[in-house]
Amino acid sequence: GCHNFRAGVWKPRTKPGGFEGNGETALPWMKRVKEETKMLVSTEVATPEHVELALKYDIDILWVGARTTANPFMVQEITEALRGSSVSMMVKNAPSPDVDLWIGAIERCRKVGIIDIKAIHRGFELFRNSGYRNTPLWEVPIELRRRMPEIPILCDPSHIAGRREGIGELSQTALDLGFDGLMVEVHPAPDEALTDARQQVTPAALQAILSRLVIRQSDSPSSDMQLSLLRGQIDNIDRQLLHLLMERFDVVRQIADVKKQSYMALFQPKRWDSLLQGHLAAGAELGLSEAFVRGIFEKIHTESIRVQREQQGGESTT
Repeated sequence: GCHNFRAGVWKPRTKPGGFEGNGETALPWMKRVKEETKMLVSTEVATPEHVELALKYDIDILWVGARTTANPFMVQEITEALRGSSVSMMVKNAPSPDVDLWIGAIERCRKVGIIDIKAIHRGFELFRNSGYRNTPLWEVPIELRRRMPEIPILCDPSHIAGRREGIGELSQTALDLGFDGLMVEVHPAPDEALTDARQQVTPAALQAILSRLVIRQSDSPSSDMQLSLLRGQIDNIDRQLLHLLMERFDVVRQIADVKKQSYMALFQPKRWDSLLQGHLAAGAELGLSEAFVRGIFEKIHTESIRVQREQQGGESTT
């Protein structure tokens, strides 16, 4: 099931000093891979000079990275350097969830005559931690599919997960949503990888992941796709709730330290009553039942008292 060997010849890093690829030195290696495996080979390009060298060494597929997609000026320069070429292109989504920016980069490829174009969904860099390296926000590639149904979409579960343990689940979600393929980072010794070591899997692990995937029929009812999308949104929201709770209890521990220094009691009845009444009122405005809101915040408050006792060195009670 693997048809395309991809490797970063040029590796743009967020900060200087990290491994930035071997540049032109690596291109003959790619050519050797192509000859020995009969696979297509691909690499990321970020400048017209990269394009020129990649074409010189007969690279089959080029891709535009997320940060390049976010810069229409650079996308324009890259695509102009490809004018008249028969090379295939892949376009990653920009770091921000802007479907128009993604579509714009694809359209620039089309304007210079590139026919074979694929989109790559690698998730989005949001301010709030969602439990992923890049939050999937599946609704964005679904919108791209709605507006450009002729463009195949691949999923990059490695960059979304940021850790190898999440790749299998994300791959299955992508296939459930009708994605056309996967871009997975593989390394013979992942822990020794020069970049992104935590999100890489061994060839054997990749084989195991692929063997467990369920490939749905292309004529599956649209309701299945919609249900998978909605469940994906719920999973994402649940992760955000857990991370918000973690942040809340971090603040609770700081409060416990202040109370200890000020010889204050852990339980402050007036504060608790005021807090609860405020939450009940806010919940009512949002259409949530009083019993539901009360039950949630009573449990949170009980856990907050326990965390404060633990922080101050007291007994942990339930």
